[in-house]
Amino acid sequence: MLRRSPPANIEAEQALLGALLTNNKAYERVSDFLIPAHFADPVNGRIYEAIARRIDRGSLADPITMRAEFEHSGVLDDVGGTSYLARLLGAMVGIVNAGDYGRAIHDAWIRRELIDIGETVVNNAYGTADGTDGTTQIGIAEETLFKLATDKGQDGGFVTFEQALTGALEVAELAYKRTGDVSGLTSGLRDFDKKTGGLHPSDLLILAGRPAMGKTALATKIAFSAARALQREAEDQNRKPSGAVAIFSLEMSSEQLATRILSEQAEVSGERIRRGDIGAREFDRFVRVSRELATLPLQIDDTPAISLSAMRTRCRRLKRTKGLSLVVVDYLQLMRPALGTRPDSRVLEISMITQGLKAIAKEFEVPVIALSQLSRQVESREDKRPMLSDLRESGSIEQDADAVMFVYRDEYYLQQRMPKDSAYDSMDKYQTAVEEWQRKMALVHNKAELILEKQRHGPTGTIPLYFEGEFTRFGDLDTHHDA
Repeated sequence: MLRRSPPANIEAEQALLGALLTNNKAYERVSDFLIPAHFADPVNGRIYEAIARRIDRGSLADPITMRAEFEHSGVLDDVGGTSYLARLLGAMVGIVNAGDYGRAIHDAWIRRELIDIGETVVNNAYGTADGTDGTTQIGIAEETLFKLATDKGQDGGFVTFEQALTGALEVAELAYKRTGDVSGLTSGLRDFDKKTGGLHPSDLLILAGRPAMGKTALATKIAFSAARALQREAEDQNRKPSGAVAIFSLEMSSEQLATRILSEQAEVSGERIRRGDIGAREFDRFVRVSRELATLPLQIDDTPAISLSAMRTRCRRLKRTKGLSLVVVDYLQLMRPALGTRPDSRVLEISMITQGLKAIAKEFEVPVIALSQLSRQVESREDKRPMLSDLRESGSIEQDADAVMFVYRDEYYLQQRMPKDSAYDSMDKYQTAVEEWQRKMALVHNKAELILEKQRHGPTGTIPLYFEGEFTRFGDLDTHHDA
């Protein structure tokens, strides 16, 4: 059988190196996407690396300045010594073609990588010595292809402090140009954005609370606001949204979640929507708002008990097809760890999940908001405001998270303490107790607290919020009004 040679374009490699040695400005046309590993001929790759190193230092890289370095390193020994430089200069057609040479080299490298991935997939599919099943192999193959499509073959490693400072300056510039000092993605909550600067890439945020506190409603509010901000930014620049918001709803169906968002935006009670107890005018408003929201870059996955590996695969697909800007998980205790893992305890299992969610945030460079349940020990305290120790199966939740937030509504607990006439020996005492209860209820009515208990990159504290139970809607709480 004839064996085909892997794709390579040696002529383009030599022509590019000749162009670089003739005029170092040609490096600017390829430096943003081409690295030494992309060259099929290792010698050409090492020559490119040496040239790039000198240019990056601000030094001249030509046959004269490079000759001593090549003679000392012995890089050119296998190709005839420094006379190879003359061959490179002879192969150069014109420096204006440097960009085309670079793209041809990069394209050949991509095709060689695809062949290698294909061979690995075939070999893994034939043999099952490592115990991985077909579904897991699909995920591994997708991950490899995604990495090839996104990182251009540049492995992680050290960056200079100068590069790190450049990145920090870009973030500061973004915050300076945006209104409200928000450098990250907006949450739609003014006071939260002021305290955190918005939702930042690579951050894992834990939003926890007891049942009926409104965790899902608050997370949905943030996801919706972020999607709307992405849509408006795209409309202002006359383009498609640069990314989508992904909600993994393990507890509620996609229809229930959509109904909740529609209820909030159309200001029609979700309970009345389910019962069909709405008039023609309200239904028309409901339909009109649904049409407006239909184009939002919001994706919902309601797979129950989704595994960490499946979530990563779906995030990878979404990033490749529509872009990815935010991930919301409701909620992490309902997730399963990666396929093939069997943790010894529930605490270890949750620890693996939180570590995996943090890894997703870093891999895709997006903020991840994960909802979490709290233990029942909250209910046994007089002050039922949550603390970090209340995180259920906490393990490494607190450790892995960049921010931990608790949603708390005093109104919920106070409502349960409504006085009963049977507990009082006279109507006067009962009436007095009811009036005192009503006074306290008035103070906390429609009020909620977002307790920012941990924030790795900023201050902590309590953020007051407005909560409208009829529409399960959170918003900013304005305690002062202009006359």
